[in-house]
Amino acid sequence: MSRTRSSVALLASATVLAALAGCSSSSTGSASAKSGGKVSISFMSIMDSGSQKTTLVALTNAFEKANPDITVNLEYQTSYGNLLAKETAGVSAHNAPTLGQVYESWAATFANSDAILPVSQYAGSASPAGLSAFYTGVQNDLKLPDGKLWMWPFNKSVQVIYYNENLLKAKGLTAPTTWDQFATDAKAVSGKGVTAITVDPGSTASPAGGQTMFEALAAAYGTPDIAPDGTPQINSPAAIKALTYMATLKSEGALAVGTDYPGETALGAQKGVFDLSSAAGYYYENQAVGNKFPMGTEVLPTGPTGAPTNIMTGTNVAMFADASPAQQSAGWKYMQFLASASSQAQWSEQTGYLPVTSAALPLMSSFIAKNPYMTTAVAALEYAVPQPPYAWVQQAEGEEVVAIQAVLEKNADPTSALNAAQKAALADKQADQ
Repeated sequence: MSRTRSSVALLASATVLAALAGCSSSSTGSASAKSGGKVSISFMSIMDSGSQKTTLVALTNAFEKANPDITVNLEYQTSYGNLLAKETAGVSAHNAPTLGQVYESWAATFANSDAILPVSQYAGSASPAGLSAFYTGVQNDLKLPDGKLWMWPFNKSVQVIYYNENLLKAKGLTAPTTWDQFATDAKAVSGKGVTAITVDPGSTASPAGGQTMFEALAAAYGTPDIAPDGTPQINSPAAIKALTYMATLKSEGALAVGTDYPGETALGAQKGVFDLSSAAGYYYENQAVGNKFPMGTEVLPTGPTGAPTNIMTGTNVAMFADASPAQQSAGWKYMQFLASASSQAQWSEQTGYLPVTSAALPLMSSFIAKNPYMTTAVAALEYAVPQPPYAWVQQAEGEEVVAIQAVLEKNADPTSALNAAQKAALADKQADQ
């Protein structure tokens, strides 16, 4: 399971739209049944192993104990790609789960086909109780371009910089707070078998940390790679500066390219000093580092304006339209329970995902004292933004990967590579509209 944004571009665009074509929301809820005053609902997720599964099961058991008339059937998929395919197939067959994890672009596609319900339909309000308690970035992530609330939060994360405190101190350095400082420090700590940062661009179907770094840099330099209305801006001056920045680091021996979480591996082996990754990956980073050195965390560096920027990852929960009124009521109770302060505190402590509400933090005081990265990460939930909720956005990220690979692996010109990516991304957008 990915610890960063998982791209399923081909499924999220034309294939899904075709599969959903002609579907209506008039089903009576065949995924679950109501009888004898009791109601059964289902929740489809990818939390299929490890602490994520055991914690979700524990939370669900607690919910059922507090709500004895509601049974929650947990349905698991092994990847985000499989999850979307299964949800889409369920919608087409009028056998969708009651609830499902969704990325923003999936929700947009489902909403356009009347396959999911707006929150107002089952919550009785367009601004239900509890909404204002979520971090600002989380609240903004729950709406689609029509301005309506379509989702409720579940597993959220942001990007952070993990670093080797000892290797920085040996050079008289502290954690960089600006991208200019990061570049200077990266060059200073590289050499003698150490490369400051190693990134994996990913593939067109599954962008990885290298694409995330490019995305973060473009935003820090003033122009996000994708505009809020979904328009690709992959060859903006900011984007060109971002990819040139990465290419310069590589030419100076301060950035390397690898695969399968190479920054985490290099950091743990003390062959790297920094790794840019999801806050939800803290467990894995810490596992790689062990007790070899103190591992620090810091929010992403800032650009020329000094304004903080960050990328929100993780999914929300949506209610599928097949749900009966009784299932909608039960499903809404379960959604609220998962996003409550106590549930989020437990979820965060056990999985590494961030609590979506500050009300969870007092319940996590002992955990935070031992894991100070959490304070660093949750602060970014106030301003972090996800990619805009349009199907072609994930395809555009794939075009960015092609450009990043060409520049970092084949020494292509950043401007030419990004011009080609922009042209391809605009074609993706036109094809999906």
